[in-house]
Amino acid sequence: LQKTDPARHSGDFNPRPWTIEVDGLVNNPRTFDIDDLIASQTIEERIYRMRCVEAWSMVIPWNGFPLSALLNQVEPLSSAKYVAFETVVRPEEMPGQRGFFQPLPWPYREGLRLDEAMHPLTLMATGIYGKDLLGQNGAPIRLVVPWKYGFKSIKSIVRITLQKDEPFTSWNDANAREYGFYSNVNPEVNHPRWSQATERVIGAGLFGSRRETDMFNGYGEEVASLYAGMDLKANF
Repeated sequence: LQKTDPARHSGDFNPRPWTIEVDGLVNNPRTFDIDDLIASQTIEERIYRMRCVEAWSMVIPWNGFPLSALLNQVEPLSSAKYVAFETVVRPEEMPGQRGFFQPLPWPYREGLRLDEAMHPLTLMATGIYGKDLLGQNGAPIRLVVPWKYGFKSIKSIVRITLQKDEPFTSWNDANAREYGFYSNVNPEVNHPRWSQATERVIGAGLFGSRRETDMFNGYGEEVASLYAGMDLKANF
């Protein structure tokens, strides 16, 4: 058998050196070195449910620290209402960023309201299954927002900007009808092309069993108050 070179498929992605620039409506804009940032935080394990917009789910043990611990260091201004995130662009290292037929323009961008970003469940993940993140998992640092569909949890973050207005987000820009800004898990709001009422559980049997989808992916007791008074079908 001919041996294959893993680098040919995964690229030569190197998550070191790495910095995260945090700017915008803050008192103390900073650029964080990833290793200094991780060393300054208490890294903990969080076992979260992950729900994909494509109607599958699984349970994942992440390692990381609350996003609020990072944002508190830059001291958000009272005028800051949203947090924008941007991923790395290194086409020479990341084959998926090369070529003419890209489903989305790079860099990939996402956003949260500031109160969502500051919520204790919102995690900056640096590891998975007790190991450092791999490239495909979003190395070296990614967002995890467990009550939202998985595409909101942007990978390989290099910039975070606090701002007054709702930020540009990649999938919402590409197709706002299918991918709302909030993208909270909601069994009552179907994707235009499939139901969100049930989900296939990865790892539960050979083909995965199906279960009913929980509102806010089961985290409603913790996060429902963030959306009090909002029409969640209009703000999907």
